[in-house]
Amino acid sequence: MHTTSSIYSTCNSTLTHNLMSPYQCLKSERGPDFGIFKVRIDHQKNNRNQHVLKAVVLEAADSANVVAITPDQKIILVRQFRFGIGKETLEIPGGMVDKGEVVQTACARELLEETGYASKNWRYLGPVQSNPVYMDSLLHQYIATDVVLVNQELKLDPAEQIDVVCLPREEVRQLILDRTIQHPHTLTALMQYFWKIDRQ
Repeated sequence: MHTTSSIYSTCNSTLTHNLMSPYQCLKSERGPDFGIFKVRIDHQKNNRNQHVLKAVVLEAADSANVVAITPDQKIILVRQFRFGIGKETLEIPGGMVDKGEVVQTACARELLEETGYASKNWRYLGPVQSNPVYMDSLLHQYIATDVVLVNQELKLDPAEQIDVVCLPREEVRQLILDRTIQHPHTLTALMQYFWKIDRQ
């Protein structure tokens, strides 16, 4: 679904209010609305040479993912097809935060929907930028320990097709090193998790 383009007097980015920014936002235009994200086009003037460029920004809700650990120290992963690369990836569970939803609640919901697992023990790792090149959203990352299987039947979205994979920690570590696991949002969470346990 597309929307008619409309002009804004100023950019939506908070960076435009930073006097030290190397760019000056002259105006913003609304692009198409694709549901999971909306396109915004910012006309940015480069203060170095006065060149004006059209910067494409994808406005999206924040998302969350979780390193889920079973009582026997296995990590819950999901295998799913990604259309951008045209093949399956191995990732940790996660998804979008619904409007008005508490971030941890959203993460627990995604864990349950995608894997059937739940936990009462949550630890917030912190946020990372989704893709600062052209996205304005954050990804919030968690560790959930002592996760237990509570639903045998997954509650997947109509477009989803997921296989749940439960692997020992050291096998997951090896999958990172041999680049079987390549999704950057999964890597940042897992690497933080392994860094923390290695320091214990």
